[in-house]
Amino acid sequence: MIKALIVDDEPVARRRIRRLLVAHPDFSVSGECASGAEAIQRLTNDGLDVVFLDVQMPDIDGFEVVRAVGARLPAVVFVTAFDQYAIAAFEVHALDYLLKPFSRERFERSLDRIRADLGRRHGKVAAGRLDVLDVLIRELSDRRYLTRFVVKDAGKVTLIDAVRVDWIEAADNYAIVHTGRATHVVRETLARLTADLDPRQFVRVHRSAIVRIDRIQEFEPAFHGDFVIRLQDGTRVPMSRTYRTAVEQALGRPL
Repeated sequence: MIKALIVDDEPVARRRIRRLLVAHPDFSVSGECASGAEAIQRLTNDGLDVVFLDVQMPDIDGFEVVRAVGARLPAVVFVTAFDQYAIAAFEVHALDYLLKPFSRERFERSLDRIRADLGRRHGKVAAGRLDVLDVLIRELSDRRYLTRFVVKDAGKVTLIDAVRVDWIEAADNYAIVHTGRATHVVRETLARLTADLDPRQFVRVHRSAIVRIDRIQEFEPAFHGDFVIRLQDGTRVPMSRTYRTAVEQALGRPL
């Protein structure tokens, strides 16, 4: 029996991975974690075979979890919407990297890699990385990002070009898209929009906010490592330290 741990701060994401895993009798879900700190404790104390690990979490990100656990770490499959972390994942010897939203077939290919990995266990991660990286590169090159938002209001359907968008804020299971002084409500979660938008143009800066990178004017330090982003039109958007790594990668330089 292959014992798996699921680590993701979003309950919906954890439930989906659990459902996919329980369809395979040779896998068992040993537990779920909603934070990096909880994951470190479980990975340090439990004899696990594989961890499905989110990259961005509110307290400690997936890469920090890997560094904290060190040699005791089981096989790692990163599961995230952020494709800009792909190469970094392989630099820490991840066995696989699943880009949300992924299909059942892609998930099952990941399970096959886990089975093969456990069949060798020593030295096998490095040996299998090149073919996995080739698959990932093909997936990224085939990926199509959202270029227009569909806004339905009062019986009308309006298309908003992504290039017009300044920033987006969360509103429960909806999102409010800001274009200049206008706002538009779209029926998408911020998590889904984060996955669908081009990371070269948009970056998530807070649990409740995405900004267009070329609209950023400056960063104002706030408390405990957080920032306030000021956009070119003067709008102030909170930035959590949790998303600092993503912002720095999007900018190509440290803050």
